[in-house]
Amino acid sequence: MAYFSNRKDRTSPEIEAIKASGSIPEHIAIIMDGNGRWAKSRGKSRVFGHREGVRSVREIVESSARIGVKHLTLYTFSTENWKRPKDEVSTLMRLLVTSLRQELDNLHENNVRFMIIGDHSRLPVDAQKEIDRAIARTRNNTGLTLNLALSYSGRWDIVRAVRKIALEARSGKISPEDVDEDLIAAHLSTAALPDPDLLIRTSGELRLSNFLLWELAYTELYISDCFWPEFRTPELCDAIRAYQKRERRYGQVSEQIQEKTGRLTSLNEERINAVTSL
Repeated sequence: MAYFSNRKDRTSPEIEAIKASGSIPEHIAIIMDGNGRWAKSRGKSRVFGHREGVRSVREIVESSARIGVKHLTLYTFSTENWKRPKDEVSTLMRLLVTSLRQELDNLHENNVRFMIIGDHSRLPVDAQKEIDRAIARTRNNTGLTLNLALSYSGRWDIVRAVRKIALEARSGKISPEDVDEDLIAAHLSTAALPDPDLLIRTSGELRLSNFLLWELAYTELYISDCFWPEFRTPELCDAIRAYQKRERRYGQVSEQIQEKTGRLTSLNEERINAVTSL
C-alpha cells in the first residue's frame, strides 16, 4: 500500500468539500495514540496495533496532501518510549525502516519533503541511514512536508536550544539581551516550520505528552475518541471542520480580530482595484 494512489485522477467528495468550506490549517500536528489499546480490544498483540497504525499514517499523509496542508508533524516515537519493552521498541524501529524503504520513491514522486525532529543519534544505525537517505532524496521537494518526531520530547528540545544559546553567549556571539522568543524558536529543531495551527490527539487522552511544548502556545486542540488505527480521512476532515469553526484570537478580543481582518480585506480590495485599473 503506497502513501499515494496510482490513480492521478482520484478525487474525494469529502476532501473537496472540506477544501471549499473554510481555511485549511497550514500545519497539523498529530499525537498518534491508541495502537496498543486498539489491538488489545480485538484480542491482538500491540505489534498488530502498530502495524495497523502504519495504514492510518499512509492514509492521513495522502489526504493531508490532497487537502492542501503544507506541513504534517506526526509524534512517532517519544523520548519516553525508549522505556517500553525491548521487543516492542525493536518492532517499532523495524516498522520505521521498512516503511521508509517501501514509501520513499512514492513520497518523492508526489513532491513530499521528508524531515525529522528528535535525537537522531539514539536510533538504530539502519534507521539513521534510511532517514538520511529520505531527507537527502526529498530535500528540494516543495509539496507537503512530512515531519516525523522520532526520539523526541518538547523538554529535550528546549533544553537543547538553551544549551546552544548559552554556548553562543559564552563565545561572545550574542549577549543576554539578545535572547528573546524569536532567538529561542530559531534554535529549536522545528525552526524551519511554522507553529502548528491544529493539534489532533487520538484515543481521547487529554494531555500533550511532552510534544511541541513551545510551539503549541496558540495551537487549536482537537481530541478524537478514535484509537489511531481507526483514524482515517473522515476523522481528519472532522478535525479540520471543527478547526474551521473556531476564531483564533491570540490573546486579543473578537472586535480586534474583526477590525484587523477588515483592514486586510480593504487593503486587498485596493490592491485588486489598482491592478485591474492598469
